[in-house]
Amino acid sequence: MNEDAASPRPLAEIASYHAHIYYDGQAERQHAEWLRLRIGERFRVRLGSWRDEPVGPHKQAMYQVSFATGIFATLVPWLMLNHGGLSILVHPNTTNPKRDHLVDSIWIGRALGVNGEILGEEDEAEEALEVNTEPTLGA
Repeated sequence: MNEDAASPRPLAEIASYHAHIYYDGQAERQHAEWLRLRIGERFRVRLGSWRDEPVGPHKQAMYQVSFATGIFATLVPWLMLNHGGLSILVHPNTTNPKRDHLVDSIWIGRALGVNGEILGEEDEAEEALEVNTEPTLGA
């Protein structure tokens, strides 16, 4: 396909975002706990469960942060400055989870492997999950 002839994909394809915050070992888990608390103080997000064992396409322990498209411009730069060496995968949620995780994602810190073989290529785009934080501080 000639890329010049193709129409750009519209931003409306993105229903929400996920940030997967990875940790390995006790020291990294402690920083992940610190980061999780700071995120909850500053951003209206859905903090997911701790996954101390690999789950789904994720090959390392992590937790997920689900967030609306409107806070990308503040949350993602904040994570860039405060990740403290942790690896973070940020990806859009469109109708193609495989492409979201493997092609259209960005990494903060060191990129890790993602098991893309188990991800589908067509699904409903996931809206931002219900917020479970009550921010009291600014970014």
